[in-house]
Amino acid sequence: MAQLDHRNLRKEIAHYEKSDTKSSIWQVINTLGPFFLLWFLAYKSLSVSYFLTLGLCIIAAGFLVRIFIIFHDCCHGSFFQKRRANQIWGTITGILTFCPYEQWKHSHSIHHATSSNLNKRGTGDVWVMTVDEYVAASKLQKLTYRLYRNPFVMFVLGPIYIFLIAYRFNTKNAKSRERRNTHITNISIVIVIALLCWLVGWQTVLLVQGPIFFLSGSLGIWLFYVQHQFEDSYFENQDNWDFVKAAIDGSSYYKLPKVLQWLTGNIGFHHIHHLSPRIPNYYLEDVHNNHKSLQEATTITLSSSLRSLHFRLWDEKNKRFIGFREIKRMMEKESEDKLSVSVSSVKNS
Repeated sequence: MAQLDHRNLRKEIAHYEKSDTKSSIWQVINTLGPFFLLWFLAYKSLSVSYFLTLGLCIIAAGFLVRIFIIFHDCCHGSFFQKRRANQIWGTITGILTFCPYEQWKHSHSIHHATSSNLNKRGTGDVWVMTVDEYVAASKLQKLTYRLYRNPFVMFVLGPIYIFLIAYRFNTKNAKSRERRNTHITNISIVIVIALLCWLVGWQTVLLVQGPIFFLSGSLGIWLFYVQHQFEDSYFENQDNWDFVKAAIDGSSYYKLPKVLQWLTGNIGFHHIHHLSPRIPNYYLEDVHNNHKSLQEATTITLSSSLRSLHFRLWDEKNKRFIGFREIKRMMEKESEDKLSVSVSSVKNS
């Protein structure tokens, strides 16, 4: 699509940028209600079979991801019409998901404003190195980056570090409102966990909330990771970077089965969300279905999305992601070419 069409497209979908209070309230009911019910059933099932408990925890984790989508929309000010309502429900759902509302709202807004901009990486995004940066990096930097991009570190250790540790602290330049909200969230989490431990015992809380927390955290990181890490994504330096192209070409359409699409709050229509963050999640599918140009975005499925695990470095020359094996072959070939040139020079001399 041409840049002009992109600009017109933003105007065409602008009328979706208004929440419907009834739809938002209904989403709160059909999301938080089942989550609390599943948590209670998981607790009761401990006396029957822990396999049954784990099954219920898996479903509850899906609903916690959906709660996060409500939190996410509140951070964008798109879930409710009134700012105060978004703040209140954003804080409540932030407590349930272990995410401080004001802190996450700030970092995520930076992510949207700088997504795919190679000159403005580092806040609210996944660490991406270019091929040239990796080649020039020290051995320690390469090791650190390889560990960061390792699936075990990112999707197993990542949720524990991010949601339990990183979000508990304010950033150095955080404003008073952000600091206050983080403290309120932390205190509220401690009170809720302490109350649950007093009511059902710490072992029960660990056996039920542990799997729910871990699975939902891993799924959340996966969703965030996979929708920007596809082979022909979009990354540009500041001089050539374009917000609309970053949204359409730098974010994917994650085509999920209907049940998973519902549980993930339509976040699979990520290209539309980045194009217009003020559109509530329950309108994203309508926007996609009613605008053919948006259906041309890169589409990934559950099976094809697994390939993203092999995409590690952004190749600026060829405008695509490559893996560590490919960069190794490139570096070996470059060394062979240099050696060949040196040998040829010696022979000619």
